[in-house]
Amino acid sequence: MASIQFTGTAANTCGELPEVGSKAPDFDLTKRDLSQARLGDFSGKKVVLNIFPSVDTGTCAQSVRSFNSLAARIKDAVVLCISRDLPFAQSRFCGAEGIDRVVMLSDYKDKGFGDDYGLRFKDGPFESLLTRAVVVIDEKGRVIYTEMVKNIGSEPDYEAALKALQHG
Repeated sequence: MASIQFTGTAANTCGELPEVGSKAPDFDLTKRDLSQARLGDFSGKKVVLNIFPSVDTGTCAQSVRSFNSLAARIKDAVVLCISRDLPFAQSRFCGAEGIDRVVMLSDYKDKGFGDDYGLRFKDGPFESLLTRAVVVIDEKGRVIYTEMVKNIGSEPDYEAALKALQHG
């Protein structure tokens, strides 16, 4: 269990991120068109998981914008932006912001992703939503980088994630 700060108040997650070197847990998430996506759909590519509570918050929206810009610099990799927002909200946001280089996915149906990756809040103001984190997975499905952001109002370390992609 990890402790995340909300403006000075601690909130706890249901577990810990997968360990670097471990096989990334599979998932079943919903795309914006309501079809399903699994980790295996991206096999043979490096995968960046940009995970956050809701695209309707400033920091979360900025992380999607930032990864959308950075995605142009990433070869043979895909960026998946994951929250529990409904696919309709994700589509609205992407349309308004011109987001077109990342894949938006929702954990609203199955809800297993948050538990399998140790990211679901067990308590606090965002209880049952996902915390902010980045997980980078190599072409063979192994975790090569993780970051669970300790203060929910802070952005992830984009450059560290990109470095892991280049050297992983």
